[in-house]
Amino acid sequence: METGHRLATSRVRTATDSRRHPRFKIQVDVSLKSRTCGVLKGRSVDISESGIAAMLLIEVPLGEVVELEFTLPSGPVTIYASARQRNAFRYGFAFVNSDSATEVIRHTCQELALAQSLIENA
Repeated sequence: METGHRLATSRVRTATDSRRHPRFKIQVDVSLKSRTCGVLKGRSVDISESGIAAMLLIEVPLGEVVELEFTLPSGPVTIYASARQRNAFRYGFAFVNSDSATEVIRHTCQELALAQSLIENA
């Protein structure tokens, strides 16, 4: 069954990972609306309650606030985010608070954390 997204049940970890929220691998289509670049399409890499990483082919200026649209297993999300970092084609976006979107993101991260703990304890 094709669902349009792939979930991974592992956290994304780095040697210097001291983030507020754990990141989880997830691959979903992302639509980005930028004042300077127009509408861009990309693919997510990972997500946390505070941000998302995505692969984009067009350069987005760091610091720009963009509108992101994507669909998670718990529902569609439209949220504003600031382009915080870039490494080649990979961008890190920090979410700007939005109560309804934040709840969908939080629910997805909780599901991914539960799935991960079930696998680790199996």
